[in-house]
Amino acid sequence: MMLKKERVAYISETLEELYPNPPIPLDHKDPYTLLVAVLLSAQCTDERVNKVTPDLWKLADNPYDMAKVSVEDIKAIIKPCGLSPRKSKAISNLSKILINQYQGEVPEDMDILETLPGVGHKTASVVMSQAFNVPAFAVDTHIHRLAQRWGLTSGKNVAQTEKDLKRLFPKERWNKLHIQIIYYGREYCSSRGCDGTICPICTTCYPNRKNPKITRKA
Repeated sequence: MMLKKERVAYISETLEELYPNPPIPLDHKDPYTLLVAVLLSAQCTDERVNKVTPDLWKLADNPYDMAKVSVEDIKAIIKPCGLSPRKSKAISNLSKILINQYQGEVPEDMDILETLPGVGHKTASVVMSQAFNVPAFAVDTHIHRLAQRWGLTSGKNVAQTEKDLKRLFPKERWNKLHIQIIYYGREYCSSRGCDGTICPICTTCYPNRKNPKITRKA
């Protein structure tokens, strides 16, 4: 079995080889559309969000236009993403807040982002890293699961996993690594496609692991 330091180096090198220039999974054109897309992705696949957002952007692709759209009209479009009553209110309200308090701009500030309706720490982290290129390590349920399979965290919760990953990987790798792990998880180490004993990284890091790796949910 590899030492943790060896696992970290191997994982980083492998992901860089597989995904040297990974695109951001959510289609967007600026910080505002990314913010809305990430908000919609809660408990929903990126693929489904990308199917819904073109119709939403036709309706409104900036806070000024979105603030004029009724919550019901937003809800009708985003319904396939789930949690549409809550998400539609959040999109409407955060758009009005951006206009009234931030000149219609998405603030480049983690603490402020986390105060916006429907925006939690993970969403704020994605926007900071992908829209503004500020180092952040957004940990979702998928990254949380893979980090446990790879022995990088105790996996008590996503907050602990985020701390562990930030400590193990250099800051300049965080933004890209977040996306690389997501793509690797989809292709090789999904929740059903691998149990910690099948994919290349799992089997290389833990060649003697015989039983499935039980992971804690986020």
